[in-house]
Amino acid sequence: MDDLDHRLLSLLRADSRSPASTLAATLGVSRATVRARIDRLVDTGVIQGFTIVVKAGSQPHVIRAITLIEVEGQAADKVMKRLRGFPEVRALHSTNGRWDLVAEIETDTLEAFDQTLRRIRQVEGISVTETSLMLSSIQTRTAAE
Repeated sequence: MDDLDHRLLSLLRADSRSPASTLAATLGVSRATVRARIDRLVDTGVIQGFTIVVKAGSQPHVIRAITLIEVEGQAADKVMKRLRGFPEVRALHSTNGRWDLVAEIETDTLEAFDQTLRRIRQVEGISVTETSLMLSSIQTRTAAE
């Protein structure tokens, strides 16, 4: 990846719906170059998908949480692979310090949340978890920043 790819990714992070012509004008390249770069970034797996950011509070009945996970020995890769198969796990992060992984979880009901936590705790290689429900969110920056 070169500087143009990095700048393109930055623009797409701010607004993945930006038209190729707008991206091209901002980057000072042709629309065809932008399309080719995006296609290559998708094909090589650098871009793994396009998503939306939903306004905090716009889905009042969604249960969201962060689960901190301690992994036994060298099982991190196996645990991550297994957790990626859980549709309720919206994001998974490796980290340092006390916890090995951080999982962002989202469900529609407390019952589904409880079932998800039980399934996570049963994953072979997970030794300890700690979960915190996210009660409210504060937007720290806008897409335009």
